[in-house]
Formats: sequence, structure tokens, C-alpha cells
Amino acid sequence: MKSGLKVAVIGGGSSYTPELIEGCIERYEEFPIQDLYLVDIKEGQGKLEIVGNLARRMIEKAGVPINLELTLNREEAITNADFVITQLRVGMLDARSRDERIPLRYQCIGQETTGAGGFAKALRTIPVILDICKDIEKFSPDAFLINFTNPAGMVTEAVNKYANVKTIGLCNLPINTRKQFAAFFDVDASEVEIEMAGINHLNWTTKIMVRNKDVTQSFLDEIPGKQGFTMKNIPDIEWDRDFLLSLGSFPCGYHRYYYKKDEILQQQIQQLKDEGTRADEVKKVEVALFERYKDPNLSIKPPELAQRGGAYYSEAAVNIMSSIYNNKKDIQTVNVQNNGILACLPSTASIEVNCVIDQQGARPIQLSTEIDARIRGLLQVVKAYEELAIEAAVHGDYSSALMALTTHPLVKSASVAEKILRDILDENKDYLPLFFSESKTI
Repeated sequence: MKSGLKVAVIGGGSSYTPELIEGCIERYEEFPIQDLYLVDIKEGQGKLEIVGNLARRMIEKAGVPINLELTLNREEAITNADFVITQLRVGMLDARSRDERIPLRYQCIGQETTGAGGFAKALRTIPVILDICKDIEKFSPDAFLINFTNPAGMVTEAVNKYANVKTIGLCNLPINTRKQFAAFFDVDASEVEIEMAGINHLNWTTKIMVRNKDVTQSFLDEIPGKQGFTMKNIPDIEWDRDFLLSLGSFPCGYHRYYYKKDEILQQQIQQLKDEGTRADEVKKVEVALFERYKDPNLSIKPPELAQRGGAYYSEAAVNIMSSIYNNKKDIQTVNVQNNGILACLPSTASIEVNCVIDQQGARPIQLSTEIDARIRGLLQVVKAYEELAIEAAVHGDYSSALMALTTHPLVKSASVAEKILRDILDENKDYLPLFFSESKTI
């Protein structure tokens, strides 16, 4: 890989971008970016300029020789790039708000990356990502696509199935989880090793090693509590000790939508009545953030960004790119094609597991623990939903869409699935042209 690195960030006007800029600055010596392109669409131009100006001030303050370019020309950004980062939201926060509200009409959980809400997001997002992949294939065929766009696992699987691009799906949940374990055991994160198994936003920590000692069983036994092991957008409901001991592994924060479904649903219904959805809350946070970003005296990532979520996003992003660039052969938890690692899932499925990262990309490591029925049952059902949802998104296929929603554990029945699907299609018509071509009948 050449020394003068070019990185393109698609969705450059995101409120998360200052987090990424900070990571690029802090790791410049080991990952020397020469050209950093922030690209967005016309509707996001205002935010791109605000974020871009802050990024310039941050780079100037740090004194690193990164050339920053802001553009609406995706081809220009991608051409000859070494890495393309996708962090986009098709339909922006208004679409997310709809995603969260529609399922709640039918007493189903409304969440932006899983269940019916995540399904709606996948339908809008996957065709756009595949269109970006066409540009990568044409203008920068050797580039790595580092995808942060949710639902990250489904996006990664769609790219692996329908594009010819070197892609790695990234989520900040694994790096957060490792740091949370470190805090729990009062050690540095470098002294913690974890084995994770599953798919994005549905993974289980099957082994916890602290200073080379297996502490998994003792950790599961040390309830009450285990609070704090979640993400900013997920209610911190306690896990039951007997449940964890029966499960034999530690579920990620997103498992609360499955294992604590009733409690979460009631919280969401009440929240909707009182203050709106999480998307409505994030809108308010973002308004304040962008006002803060406008301050010409601001030249660092503001602490207020922590209210948005996405902690350690920059660390995860720069870690993966630096490890590829420097051929580190270290271990990180990312989304890659299964290829037999999880025997209970199709070979073409995207999974989220520990991988060795080198100049070739990410190579999954065989698990040291068995995936038995306690994990396998839910995992296979949700993966079946993902396969169907990807086909629906790629082809605009109503039948696959209906079966995807019917299959998902967070949708109550086939009749409810049909109602939710009608609402999703009606309220996202401008973003789902494949479902509304002249040859289709909805």
C-alpha cells in the first residue's frame, strides 16, 4: 500500500465525523493520511460545511499535514482511495423516527437497527451502498470498504453477495464491550481478551480472559447488577443471575430487545407518549451539536458529542485501517463472511467474530467455544430474517419482505407483519423505487 494514503468518508456531514477526525489526528504517525475527503449529498451540504470547517480547525490545531477536501462529488472522493468509509443515513433522522414509530402502532418494538425498524432502514440503505460499491469497483478497485452504516451486518452481507469490493463491517459495540469489561475488573483494556460469536447487534461474549485467566464463569455468577454493559440508546435493564448462568455466555446490549422484550416495549410506548422516540431525542442533541460545531473558536471534538452515542467509533475505525496498512496481524471483532466459522449459519452469511487483521483484510478465527442450542436457536432465526430482508432490499421483492418481517422474533404475527410492511412502503416510497417500478404490484 502506498505511503500517501487517501481516505474517503461517505456521509462526511455526520455529527460523528469530529470523532473520526480526532482518531485520524491521534494516530497520524502510524496511519499517515495524505488526503481525507468528506463527501455528502446536496441535502447534507450545510452540515458538511459546518463539520468540515471544524475538522479543518482540528487538523490545523494538531499540526498534522492532512489535506482535507469537502465535496458533493462521490466519484472524485472515491477515485484512487485506499479506504472508503461509509457512515450514511438514508432519509436522515426523519426516516429513523418513522422506523421507530411504525412498529409501535402495532405493539411491536421500534428500534432503528433491529426488528421492523431495522428492516425499514435496510430496505433504504442496501441499494445505496451497492450503488457506492459500483463506484468503488470502477474508480478504486483495490480500496477497502469500511462500513459503519447500520444495519452493519446486513450491509456487509449484501456487499459480499452482490458486489466485488473488499469490505469489512464495523461496529463500536465490541470495542465498547471490551472496555466495559476492563472497567468492571479494574484493569487496562489491553489486559482483557474476549471471544464474541454471532451477528451484528446479536452477538454473545462466550469467553472473557483477564490477564490470561478465564473469568467467564465467575463473571456470570457475580450478579446482582451487571448494569452498564449496554449502549447509549439501549435501556440499562438488569440481567437475571439465573438467566445468565443458564445462557452460559454474556449477551450484548441489543439482546435486551429479545430477552427483555416486554419491559422494553412498555418503556418505548411510554417514551413515545411523553417525549417521542429516540430519534426525536437525537434530533435535539444534533441541533445543539451543530450549533456548537459552528463556533469558530472550537478546534477539538466537543465533549457534548458523547450525548450522541457512538463512543470509541474513531478508535474502532482507525484501528482497522491502521492494522491493514501496517499488516499488524492483530485481533479485532468485525463483520465478515462466515465461510464455515459458525457451522450453524450459511457460508455466505455475515457474522461478527474475532478476526486477524492484516494487509489482506480480516480473516475470522475459529471459535474455542461451542455454539449450542442456547445461542443457535435465536441466531438462526434472526439470520433467516436477514437473508430474506437482503433479498427484498436488493430486488424490491414484496414476498421476501413480507416473509422477512413475519420471521423476525420482534414482529408478533404474519398479519401484523403485513400491516407494518404496508406502512413502511407507504411512508418510504421516495426511498424505495425498486418496490414501485411499473412492473411491480404492491
